[in-house]
Amino acid sequence: MTQLCRAIYVSQAVGNAGSNLLSVAEILGVSERNNRRDRLTGVLLSHDGWFLQALEGARIDIDRLLTRLHKDPRHTDIRMLGFETIRERTFPEWSMGQILVTPRLAPLVLRQPMDALTAGSAFALLVAAVAQAGAQA
Repeated sequence: MTQLCRAIYVSQAVGNAGSNLLSVAEILGVSERNNRRDRLTGVLLSHDGWFLQALEGARIDIDRLLTRLHKDPRHTDIRMLGFETIRERTFPEWSMGQILVTPRLAPLVLRQPMDALTAGSAFALLVAAVAQAGAQA
């Protein structure tokens, strides 16, 4: 049986890749297609020139995605915050969920600088942001 894993990373956007809606939409479109193919789920938060992402799936598929990510010119300063074995997915419905930082969500995101996040604080932020974003719908 394939081992289920979760990877969490933070990276800086190159140029306007993290703030330009067209660029983020392009990233999401390609990521959603690739993630469906590779049976990966996860969520992406982009804010103020930073990307924060949690990915869930088989280790080999996550490793393949991370290899592509390191070659992606839209990302720099990629820092792995955590990689762990998990029993079940936290984001099972999202092949590539995006968290939009709304004025209501901004205080949650701004509590801690992105470059100071740990695996635990990043995961807690993503879960809370997904919950709060869902409550806004």
